[in-house]
Amino acid sequence: MSDARTPAQIEADIVRRRDQLAETLDEIGVRMHPKTVIGDAKARLASTVDHTAGRAFVAVNRSVSDIRAQFVSEKGEPRLERLIPVALVAVGLVGLLAVSARRRRE
Repeated sequence: MSDARTPAQIEADIVRRRDQLAETLDEIGVRMHPKTVIGDAKARLASTVDHTAGRAFVAVNRSVSDIRAQFVSEKGEPRLERLIPVALVAVGLVGLLAVSARRRRE
């Protein structure tokens, strides 16, 4: 079985392949254009930053919720047995800082 193509068929194949090659070269030119490369890099960076910021927000939100659960009941009422000791420690630290600052001035 021979593949006897006519000159018109061969010429049509050449034209079709030339058009495909031109299209491919145009696409490569667009992809490799500095503005396209920079735009793609900016988009990837923005995506990475958004993803990282989103993960950080979720982690902080989870931490805040966990801490809040330690000091507030499910009903939203303060847990005084935990708040009072923390408040006393905070007041003590502020008092120590005030005394220390006063001694430095003297």
